[in-house]
Amino acid sequence: MKKFFQFLGFIALCAFSFYYTEKTVSVVKEFDDIMIEIKEVAKSEKIESENATIEGDTIIPGENGQEVDVTKSYQKMRKYGRYDEKLLLMEEFKPKVSIQDHYDKYVIRGNPKKRQVSFLFLVTKEDDITEIQTLANRYHLSFTFFVDSEWLENHNEEVLLLMEEGHTIGNYSRRGDYEDADFAWVDTVIKRIGKQETSYCYTEEKNENTLGLCAVNKNYTIFPSIIIKEYPYKTIKEQVQAGSLITLPINDQVIEELPSIVKYLESKDYRITNLEQHLSESHDSF
Repeated sequence: MKKFFQFLGFIALCAFSFYYTEKTVSVVKEFDDIMIEIKEVAKSEKIESENATIEGDTIIPGENGQEVDVTKSYQKMRKYGRYDEKLLLMEEFKPKVSIQDHYDKYVIRGNPKKRQVSFLFLVTKEDDITEIQTLANRYHLSFTFFVDSEWLENHNEEVLLLMEEGHTIGNYSRRGDYEDADFAWVDTVIKRIGKQETSYCYTEEKNENTLGLCAVNKNYTIFPSIIIKEYPYKTIKEQVQAGSLITLPINDQVIEELPSIVKYLESKDYRITNLEQHLSESHDSF
């Protein structure tokens, strides 16, 4: 029994020594010149988050906040024994009202601060997107293709290639009918086989059933800002704004005018990105 209590005493002493050592290290760290300077800089480097904008049943993404990761920055600088602003590490925090928590709203545009626009293409059974894909590669652009189940049945490998090339894939179910059983199958291909974390539904008319079904499956429902029927270059030039979600038909006129559209948008400092980048509230996507 005596040995048992001696053993317990030894364990307690070790625990106390460890705790005391940790506290000592923490106190010393707080008075380290590197830590003091990091904390001072951190006060001015913090960027507050911006809430997503919700109006009725619509939403526009907000912006994550950003602040210095004091502990990781200190650990990194200690290896070099000096403060170096280039070694500051930042971490993000999402806003209180975030698009990540609101699948039950129609996404009507991206955050205008980003100066980004997205091209959306609805891909159905008869469509050939080869030339659109070629143009995207030529200009190093990423688009969003809403594929329907009939097209997907015959183009499994193509859709995976689109993802590899940086495009976002949206779920168009069976020609936009989200009550069709094919909705779940297309969703499975996109998320499980294609490994795309988020997917998107598409509608040009508000429909509570569509919005509800997509929200349950954690898909954002896109309600485009601009829908092109004809004269794509002229229409975009007249209507485009920062954050525009632009639906383009897959036809010869779009293929012919797309280079001019890209040139015009770039001249106005717009970036053409896929939905994943455009709707992200992260600073990395700006």
